[in-house]
Amino acid sequence: MPVDLKRINGPENTVSYKLYTPSKTFKEELKCLFKSNNKRQDGRNSLEHRKMFIKTGIVSQAKGSAYLELGNTKVIVSVFDPREIPNKTDYSQKGVLYCEFKYATFSCPQRRNFQQDSEEKQNSIILKQSLEPAVCLHEFPNFQVDIYALILENDGSSLSAAVTCACVALAHASVPMYDLVTAVTMGVVDNQILMDPTLKEQQLCEVFDETDTKSDHGIIVTSFMSTHQQISQFYQTGNINLENISKSISISTDASGDIKLLIEKCIVNHVLKGANKSNEE
Repeated sequence: MPVDLKRINGPENTVSYKLYTPSKTFKEELKCLFKSNNKRQDGRNSLEHRKMFIKTGIVSQAKGSAYLELGNTKVIVSVFDPREIPNKTDYSQKGVLYCEFKYATFSCPQRRNFQQDSEEKQNSIILKQSLEPAVCLHEFPNFQVDIYALILENDGSSLSAAVTCACVALAHASVPMYDLVTAVTMGVVDNQILMDPTLKEQQLCEVFDETDTKSDHGIIVTSFMSTHQQISQFYQTGNINLENISKSISISTDASGDIKLLIEKCIVNHVLKGANKSNEE
């Protein structure tokens, strides 16, 4: 697609008020992570997932679409009809997936650009790698399926939410798949494992404390196919030892099974709704 270089990104002289607020140190932020009853700021346990809401058929122009809410994180994914692979001279026996991950300009505390940055391009690759093992690419040779994920509000775990939402959109578009893909984000900070971290918790997990080199920190995103018991994609940042990685994967795979039940219920309700509508006609 041609890039619009003349687009006005926003006011030129605006400065976020957060730059003038007194910043806390890493130790002070870490103390505020849990309440006195060992609960997180939103009332969850360390290994508790946020409540999820999923709905299909949001974008009428798309072949399939889905909307997902994960706490305050809001994602919408559109899937369009297969089309010929552009700029390809030879014949391909398998189809391809084109995935585009994008933050809305108003979705993050710091205003995003209209064009994809390096983080969004990397997330697009991870999204594609997560979905490819589950899609029957041999069913549409020499064609590609376009998947567009837009983050409307980012409150942490946006990548895993986009993977799960994209899987629902593919199912809504009747794209043949071997299995449903669900993704879970795990955060590690000060050797403490946090499931489905919020944006504030995710930022703490990505901070390296130079005064304590023995503590683990980082983010783990696991995409899992529950029926086949296979990991389709694994992404990790930070410095995490093998024990915490193994524990995080085990916890995330168990949580993926619960998320899959919610996805299956959403898809079944969509099918029943369509069947009832056709019977009425």
